[in-house]
Amino acid sequence: MTRKAMLGHKVRRLRREQALTQAKMAERLGISPSYLNLIENNQRQVTVGLLLRIGQVFDVDLHSFAEDDAARLLSGLREVFSDLIFEGADVKRQDLVDLTNVAPTAAGAVVNLYRAYREAHDDLRALNEKMVGRTDLSGEASPSSHEEVRDYFHERCNYFEDLEEAAEEIWRIGGLESGNLMRGLIDYLDRQATIRVKILPIEVMGGVRRRYDRHGRRILLSEMLPLPSRNFQLAAQIGLIKYRPLLDSRVAETGFSNPETVRLARIALANYLAGAVMMPYDRFYRAATAARYDIDVLRHRFEASFEQVCSRLTTLQRPGAKGVPFFLIRVDKAGNVSKRFSANHLHFARFGGACPRWNVHDAFAAPKQINVQVSEMPDGARYFSLARTVTKPGVGYRSPGQTFAIGLGCEIAYAAQLVYADGIDLASDDINVPIGLNCRVCERPDCSQRAVPPVNHRLVLDENVRGPTTYVFERV
Repeated sequence: MTRKAMLGHKVRRLRREQALTQAKMAERLGISPSYLNLIENNQRQVTVGLLLRIGQVFDVDLHSFAEDDAARLLSGLREVFSDLIFEGADVKRQDLVDLTNVAPTAAGAVVNLYRAYREAHDDLRALNEKMVGRTDLSGEASPSSHEEVRDYFHERCNYFEDLEEAAEEIWRIGGLESGNLMRGLIDYLDRQATIRVKILPIEVMGGVRRRYDRHGRRILLSEMLPLPSRNFQLAAQIGLIKYRPLLDSRVAETGFSNPETVRLARIALANYLAGAVMMPYDRFYRAATAARYDIDVLRHRFEASFEQVCSRLTTLQRPGAKGVPFFLIRVDKAGNVSKRFSANHLHFARFGGACPRWNVHDAFAAPKQINVQVSEMPDGARYFSLARTVTKPGVGYRSPGQTFAIGLGCEIAYAAQLVYADGIDLASDDINVPIGLNCRVCERPDCSQRAVPPVNHRLVLDENVRGPTTYVFERV
């Protein structure tokens, strides 16, 4: 590490997690309380020496701890200023770099403000469509709520030790057994909460997959759910019932005030717990590394779906037992992103779809088959990814379910640990597929898949020149 970093918020969070005062933490680090106070308020930088000391004293992973949020923040700012409303602002990339480094809090506020603008813009358009009778407003959580929850999970590296411990406790108290998880979860609910589980026909449940009948002390599951989904729904409901205080304490630390964001965060944490119950950390980590992350082996061994295994693989961040730091993205046929997480340096686009050259989109052309790809970002970073379609359960012939594509990948340095990379010359540049975040922020002017011109180029239309697209670029 050759530079200093503003990590005050991370130092403050670490101190609070350790239940230490500033004076106590400063004493353990060998610095003055006043200096620590300046660091926590980003008025002093964390030096390399101090960072190493933090790693030694508190046994933290320096790679994840020291990962500067500046890259993610800069990526967000570039997306913001790629919007056409800033077309005449002439904001240079260096301006955004300076704002990120000098005033990260203000930079974050700009991204949040733009997010609020986008939400208000979308709400206004939806309201207008409703007024003219074109559609109906949904009651789902807003895009900004989803982004806030995603950011929270990202800040925690998608790992929650207390939820992992809760999952282990459920196994211990419930006497759960591999190969018969559903029976064990049903017995747990009966003994520990006097709640019965009933599978009901589609004529009764309709499109509802799970319903908790609080007064009748029953959990109702649709007959259309496959076994992995039934296990997941039961485990999630156990979390919402038996571990509600733990989930609420986690939600409280987020500082979320919007009621829908709070509910969304609680659901996301309950889903995390469900994944941990289905795939207990130690056993899953050992199986994943031994099988070289063969998803088919893991989903059969743990009675889980392809998507459930992929999601669980992104959570293997326990200190001393870390797996490959994966990123994950889920898109629909129209390219809409409904799930994304990155445990490495890949920063997904926040306000648009994924690059069309990424193999996650090609997965729809070969359903249920795994496609692999070595890709390269404009900055030279290389990634190995695999993609496959998954189908959510439907409610019969007339509603066959939803189809998505899952993209799972890692930095090229980790690819050799995956069975999917066997036989591929990972060092070869010939197999690299050039991709970007999305068209507006991608700097590749010669891309045949480009939909809009990039923000750092001026659009020049020449009726006598035709390139890969209608865009011929002149650098600003």
